[in-house]
Amino acid sequence: MRKKIVAGNWKMNNTLEVANKLMQDVNAQLEARGKNCDEVILGVPALYLIPAIEQSGMFQVAAQNCSNKISGAYTGEISASMLASTDVMNCILGHSERRAYYGETNEIIKEKVDRCLENGVTPIFCCGEVLEERKGHKHFEVVESQINEALFHLSAKAFGKVVIAYEPVWAIGTGETASPAQAQEMHAFIRSVVATQFGDEVANDTTILYGGSCKGSNAKELFACQDVDGGLIGGASLDAAEFITIANSF
Repeated sequence: MRKKIVAGNWKMNNTLEVANKLMQDVNAQLEARGKNCDEVILGVPALYLIPAIEQSGMFQVAAQNCSNKISGAYTGEISASMLASTDVMNCILGHSERRAYYGETNEIIKEKVDRCLENGVTPIFCCGEVLEERKGHKHFEVVESQINEALFHLSAKAFGKVVIAYEPVWAIGTGETASPAQAQEMHAFIRSVVATQFGDEVANDTTILYGGSCKGSNAKELFACQDVDGGLIGGASLDAAEFITIANSF
């Protein structure tokens, strides 16, 4: 059975004081309300990874990025082995903002996936199309290419350790949301692509998250879709009550 996961991506937000308070509030909300999913994950800025691990009683922790290099003279970078050494066991890779603002290619993301898997860190691999690609009816082609080029060099066993997050880029931070039908259509397509490469069993066990402006008011409808296994949550993860409402939306 594939896992149901709600993962927050704080992006570049929160001072340490605010971050600590938010983590405390998430723990308190989880203790009071529980969760209807298998895992709740907080993707925090790198500075806050160790404080997050220290407070992670009710949630898991994810880094928002890591280096594609093993180690060496790469000032400012953080390796997957560094993440593993601090017990950070998840890492968001290939987010649309990394692709758009920092020029990350499928090849670079492929290398990051490898570094994470080598160190026992679960990659949360992001894929998705921009508005022009959606309007040009190239969204399936784009997403398939991203998955193929970054993940299909893996063995079936290694691929089974990857979580996929579909993010319609046109629905991130815009207030726009893919309809449940659009989300289900793409998630089902992604599962079919995985099945073609690795077979139905692996595809059916692959967790695929939705990552486009998911919030408490629409999460239940999105998560009711057959192939939507949870969410990669942006802005709504900055409010503990809202975030845990999403975690209870299955």
